[in-house]
Amino acid sequence: MTENAQQQPTAPSTELPTQYAPAEVEGTLYERWVEKGYFTADAKSDKPPYTIVIPPPNVTGSLHLGHAFQHTLMDALTRRKRMQGYEALWLPGMDHAGIATQNKVEQQLAEEGKSRHDLGREEFVERVWQWKEEYGGRILGQMRRLGDGVDWSRERFTMDEGLSKAVLTIFKRLYEDELIYRAERIINWCPRCLTAISDIEVEYQEDAGELVSIRYGEGEDSLVVATTRAETMLGDTAVAVHPDDERYQHLIGKQIKLPLTDRTIPVVADTHVDPEFGTGAVKVTPAHDPNDFEIGRRHDLPSLTIMDEHGVITVHGPFLGLDRYEARSAVVGALKEQGRIVAEKRPYMHSVGHCSRCKTTVEPRLSLQWWVKVGPLAKAAGDAVRDGRVKIHPEDMSKRYFDWVDAMHDWCISRQLWWGHRIPIWYGPDGEVVCVGPDEEPPTGEGWTQDSDVLDTWFSSGLWPFSTLGWPEQTEDLRKFYPTDVLLTGHDIIFFWVARMMMFGLYAMDGQAPFHTIALTGLVRDEFGKKMSKSNPNAVDPLVWMDAYGSDAVRFTLANGANPGADVPIGEDWVKASRNFTNKLWNATRFALMNGAMVEGPLPDASEMSATDRWILSRLNTTVAQVDAYYDDYQFAKLADALYHFAWDEVFDWYVELSKTTFFAGGEQARISGRVLGEVLDVTLRLLHPVIPFVTDALWTTLTGGESLVVGEWPADSGFRDKDAELEIALVQRVVTEVRRFRKDQGLKDGQKVPARLELTGTALAPHEAAIRQLLRLQPEGETFAATATLPVAGATVALDLSGTIDVAAERKRLAKDLAAAEKEKAQAGAKLGNEAFLAKAPDNVVDKIRGRLAKADEDIARIKAQLEGLPQA
Repeated sequence: MTENAQQQPTAPSTELPTQYAPAEVEGTLYERWVEKGYFTADAKSDKPPYTIVIPPPNVTGSLHLGHAFQHTLMDALTRRKRMQGYEALWLPGMDHAGIATQNKVEQQLAEEGKSRHDLGREEFVERVWQWKEEYGGRILGQMRRLGDGVDWSRERFTMDEGLSKAVLTIFKRLYEDELIYRAERIINWCPRCLTAISDIEVEYQEDAGELVSIRYGEGEDSLVVATTRAETMLGDTAVAVHPDDERYQHLIGKQIKLPLTDRTIPVVADTHVDPEFGTGAVKVTPAHDPNDFEIGRRHDLPSLTIMDEHGVITVHGPFLGLDRYEARSAVVGALKEQGRIVAEKRPYMHSVGHCSRCKTTVEPRLSLQWWVKVGPLAKAAGDAVRDGRVKIHPEDMSKRYFDWVDAMHDWCISRQLWWGHRIPIWYGPDGEVVCVGPDEEPPTGEGWTQDSDVLDTWFSSGLWPFSTLGWPEQTEDLRKFYPTDVLLTGHDIIFFWVARMMMFGLYAMDGQAPFHTIALTGLVRDEFGKKMSKSNPNAVDPLVWMDAYGSDAVRFTLANGANPGADVPIGEDWVKASRNFTNKLWNATRFALMNGAMVEGPLPDASEMSATDRWILSRLNTTVAQVDAYYDDYQFAKLADALYHFAWDEVFDWYVELSKTTFFAGGEQARISGRVLGEVLDVTLRLLHPVIPFVTDALWTTLTGGESLVVGEWPADSGFRDKDAELEIALVQRVVTEVRRFRKDQGLKDGQKVPARLELTGTALAPHEAAIRQLLRLQPEGETFAATATLPVAGATVALDLSGTIDVAAERKRLAKDLAAAEKEKAQAGAKLGNEAFLAKAPDNVVDKIRGRLAKADEDIARIKAQLEGLPQA
């Protein structure tokens, strides 16, 4: 119970439309919330802070179900904390999405018959800004449709002036601390996007290729290597074998002829080679394979680059100018002509890396790039979780985090793009290298040029939790709202984003982690558990469902499937069910308002209430406590389920129905129950508001006359419990449930009235006779009453006159058949459980299942026998 209802200044209205129309409520209501400034956080407030920064969606993006899912959960957390009295900041913004955005504008230019090189760098970047203003950021409007309670006054963009200053500041600091360096290494190169991409931007899939085995050398001084990329042999500078492999001891250190070329290459011994795999000999192409690059470094081998950035061969006359795939066929053909191909396997399924953005096959390539030395940064990120400063939820996801940060490779941060934060390095005419900070003037004069590359998008988004609050300036926002409270994001971007933020936050903010908790979610899938993607017919636009069923229905469905770390299946039928729930809320509140539900004044003393009133208030406070516990444990599915069943089952299906006779009778007891019903609805709507904000706010303001639930108070568990009332109503529920089941078994229609005698004297059921009769459609027994079925239940007896309503002989025959089936099931389950050999071998879950079958059979037998005994005698 709460005191909130006592503080409402306006009397409730009884005027609600007969049906809930989300489209007529949601848009207007959201704009009112924004205009009132409900979502705007005050850094000067003395309220305790609660901060969430939104994972910044790409400026090119639109709202998909994954966004809707995570935004629903973040919004629920923020709205609840705001209602609890926190200064809640949910900070929105967008990522400039370097490759994706540049690709969009380049596609636009291609339609005009131009390329970015026709415009030049400055004009192209200006064109991207124009595209961003015209087409980018549509997801922000879609977030409003969903009901995101974000502070729009603090909206940020990773390329805005403040965040750009943060990028330059941390780059300079890392550079001066020798944590950023330039080196030639093997990188993942996208021949379509024409840029390096990081390991985590490579998607691997099984592709059909060709495995060819090639003989190098002659006679006894020959060996066989296998490859799926035959064209790369043009860049081989060695063959490697294991130092202990006896087959090749005579070749180690010798030179052998490289086919199709005029070169000889050495045979080197390296422990990286697995002698049990294939022939135990591997070709070494240091410029085009990361493992080969490391072998090359260990043995001081030359690195020969044989392809340009487009994947075109740049060496060896016959193949010069061929695309990598054309060269592959040509090389294999030339080797066949020389009798060098000793085996072919086609198709050969193997894992191949693809660019996550354009799906082009990635090419490993030796390249001069900028790198972050991640060793000390990654260690700090691991330590912060290990020592408890940051908690990962669910805890079993910590292993994935540690697997990544404990084995992280240096991070390639340079991208060969024009859109993004340009690397702040200037090169002088005499080999000078100068890093320029945000408040420094770059060197000028003849021969000085700035590095042409830009930074990886994840470099700037890694600063998001503190750059958005004004860092490197010591702003009021930074002091008030950093560190943030929780990062809620998908487990699939632990590597992309979470680890980056941890490393940079701890480094830039003097060891203060960017958030207290990392709450990891699963991915949204279709109702059959299949991954949704734009290329599949199962992809769903959440806006279509919002149009059809309302934003609250989509939100509730997503929350109801949100088990920590687990994937979330969703189907349209489930959204329809959630729409039905919002309609039920609407209709039940209309009924309540028309039947005296009120929130004015204190609650009556418990001694004045009926057992039904005390029961629902006891259940209400239990639900408040449950929901609080689930929120604190990020158990969204459980809290949504608890609220659904409390509202629908206990409030609407039981309390309202049990109270109808009281309301219809009028008088003092009806007034008391009206006040209790008002209290229950008030608190229930508050509890539901963070998940389904639109319908709850519309109903609550009508019920209470209050300003808005957005700034309402979160209900507290008053501690009121009444176990006696709960037991008493449980008996009523048992009677009603058993008799309803009997009626259904007898084929009676729900609305069909049946004469009945209720023998309730001496039980706790006596005060509820009128309600029981109302719920069960039981008429008074009358003068001609003849008990043809008698049901003993919960210490009482319900005698029914079914004469003329059923065929007794047919019903006995049907029940006898059901009884035989139940007894057979009991015998089978009992036989298995009595078999010691079976119990010794069967898994626990199988044994538990059989025990459940036995218990169910016993229950069915007792129920059917009671039905048979209740039927009139032939």
